[in-house]
Amino acid sequence: MNNKKGTRAPAQQFIKNILPSQKRSTRIRTRNYLNNYSNQFVSCKRSVSPVIATILLIALVVIIALIVFQWMKGFTKEAVTKFDGTNIELVCNDVQFDASYSAGTLTISNSGNVPIYNFDVKTEYPGGHDTINLKENLDFGERLSQGGVFSDSFSIPDSTTKIILIPILLGVNKDGEQKTQACDERQGKEIQITI
Repeated sequence: MNNKKGTRAPAQQFIKNILPSQKRSTRIRTRNYLNNYSNQFVSCKRSVSPVIATILLIALVVIIALIVFQWMKGFTKEAVTKFDGTNIELVCNDVQFDASYSAGTLTISNSGNVPIYNFDVKTEYPGGHDTINLKENLDFGERLSQGGVFSDSFSIPDSTTKIILIPILLGVNKDGEQKTQACDERQGKEIQITI
């Protein structure tokens, strides 16, 4: 039997045997309808199956979960440790030092048993503040060990009302690399400047 592309033998048989008495135009419309219907049925077989759709959906959910995980991982800080695995933020509570500023000279002495690697110096004035790194601006040395004293000339703006010294400690991360960790401002020393 001669089949046209997209038509099926049962549809042609239906047209020839069951509808012979109908007019030709009706037979053509019926044949066209059945051809379109059978083409729709064949195209349904070619569409994405529910199994493939489910696999694609699961893959999409996994990819989105990985993206969210990587994004959330950025919110957690890398743990820096000191003294055989103690978290450096806990060691910041043990930092003890004395500081004074007089006649343009900044003096810092380490009275505790935690070596201090560096300091952030926050100068406050009416309407704002500036923070500088002590090692980058003065010859601070390698670190301020237990009982060590640092003294050097340090210029501040005339409008400065107070100086806050915030200690910075040196520790290691989980890969064994050395990392610096600034302590909280509450663990620093505040020096009032009198005009």
